[in-house]
Amino acid sequence: MHEQCYFYHGYGYGTDAIIHPLRMLINGGYGIMQLSNRHNRPLDINYRQGWKNVWRNLLDPTAAIQVEGWGDFFVREIIPFSLDSKKAHYWPNYTQHLIGGGMSYRMMVEWYRAHDYAHPGIWGGTTIMLYHLLNEVVENDYRDTWSTDPVADLLIFDPASIILFSSERVCRFFGETLHMADWSYQPMIDLEHETLVNNGQNFAFKLDVPWWEKWAFFYHYGTHGEFGLTRRLGGGRNISAGGGFKVDELLDVTEYHQGAELAVTGGVFYDRDDSLLASVLWANSKDYKLRVNLYPGLFEAWGLKPGFMFNLNRNRSTAFGVTLLNLPLPCGLAVGMEPTQE
Repeated sequence: MHEQCYFYHGYGYGTDAIIHPLRMLINGGYGIMQLSNRHNRPLDINYRQGWKNVWRNLLDPTAAIQVEGWGDFFVREIIPFSLDSKKAHYWPNYTQHLIGGGMSYRMMVEWYRAHDYAHPGIWGGTTIMLYHLLNEVVENDYRDTWSTDPVADLLIFDPASIILFSSERVCRFFGETLHMADWSYQPMIDLEHETLVNNGQNFAFKLDVPWWEKWAFFYHYGTHGEFGLTRRLGGGRNISAGGGFKVDELLDVTEYHQGAELAVTGGVFYDRDDSLLASVLWANSKDYKLRVNLYPGLFEAWGLKPGFMFNLNRNRSTAFGVTLLNLPLPCGLAVGMEPTQE
């Protein structure tokens, strides 16, 4: 039985305070809705078609692979070689599915154990596989074709992530040496427009530099990636900044594969004990040009710990949302004009 907590600590502030299985399912399962060429209306997803296409490829993975060949499958999905963003499917496979998925599995095990669930390993494994399955269904809701993406994700990298992060040594390395933490957004529901806004699962690393006592290398990623530096402020408080690229759109490059169109991005982050309290992210993209998240615990008023978000989108339209740590809800409420891709 796991005893040490590396990724969930039960803090009453920041991203650690909003860790919850349902919130992770929403942030990760609907993660593709952050992209500029995908709508963000969960009720309009064709779940039946998405499941049909995913199941078709899982039932006959060999047929899916042989459409463009085993060589293409290994180069595109497995071997980290190509630098072409339209072919480097291996990058999210390793970063989001293997490492991010494995960390999320262990984090869920720790959460279930902290909340006195029997068999937290089974609960954690079930939650993470449901999250990955939902993610694939949402991504495939309009597709009716062979695809190696669900094959690589659900049959290789997702099971491997659970095996990898079942190792205490691996968890210790990522939790204590790299200070890996879940820095996901605060998902919000806009009831007027029936949209999901400000969702997305993110992770952060900090690697201490021996000759820089108050500095660390920093990496923040999800459907994006920002490299930078962290400045230790004392008392467990840190400020980080980085720049990089995000996936703005997924485009059909062949009948069977999609490729990423990238946009420049940058961000500033403030955390306490590796639990994110505030973030500002800018991107040269159509949607989510500016994302501001102030997490519960940054301040407290009248016994409440509110969290806030502000999004600036295409055509200068905006969305504003609030979440309350005191309420056991997986989503906050948002208002505004949130554009979606028709």
